[in-house]
Amino acid sequence: MKKSSSGSILKWFLIPLILIIITSLIYFYIQSGRGSSSRTRQVISWIRNPQSHADWKMESKTRCTESTPFLFPTEGYVGYLWDDSFRPGHRHQGIDIFTNQKSGETPVFASYDGYLTRLSDWRSSLIIRIPADPLSPRRQIWIYYTHMADSKGNSYINSDFPPGTSEFFVEEGTLLGYQGNYSGTPGNPTGIHLHFSIVKDDGQGSFLNELKIHNTLDPSPYFDLPLNGNENKNKIPLCTN
Repeated sequence: MKKSSSGSILKWFLIPLILIIITSLIYFYIQSGRGSSSRTRQVISWIRNPQSHADWKMESKTRCTESTPFLFPTEGYVGYLWDDSFRPGHRHQGIDIFTNQKSGETPVFASYDGYLTRLSDWRSSLIIRIPADPLSPRRQIWIYYTHMADSKGNSYINSDFPPGTSEFFVEEGTLLGYQGNYSGTPGNPTGIHLHFSIVKDDGQGSFLNELKIHNTLDPSPYFDLPLNGNENKNKIPLCTN
């Protein structure tokens, strides 16, 4: 009995200790900048006091140059980049654009002409098919927008695009909806932002799974901005011209 009791005490001592060590390692991983190339600290700084970093904000419906393929889809600060990491082992499939306004206030616009689809169970998401990629006209690509709903899943998507919408043509600059904080789990909000990604075609006229980074494209050349987390470690993505 003594041996069993000692084993139980040891187990209940080791488990909390291991959890504390793991939590500490993750904390220092992020704080050191290796977790997201110092981006996490920048995001926290922006969310806490966006007015002190007003120069970090991009304007919606703008292009960095006349020849830039895509319009910038919303007003805000590009906090996380393509292939950034929020946590060990994570690879971000797109970019996250944060607002300094309340949920449901910051408009989101179409970055390029295309055909809009909203699946019947999508509360906060849209995807737009672009038949001819402006950087590679022989291939088809898709632009995915999400988090356009409040924390409970009440949609901020333009009423012109109800659930079940398929292949609805929209011009660049069309109002799609508003930034929200819906995470996919009601009552568990994210920060208020737009997640934007460029998704590859499956070769049969549909889009691949956006959750896997190898199914997405680096958005940098589409916006003429340094949006690749591997190449841009600390710089705030802003037009230089």
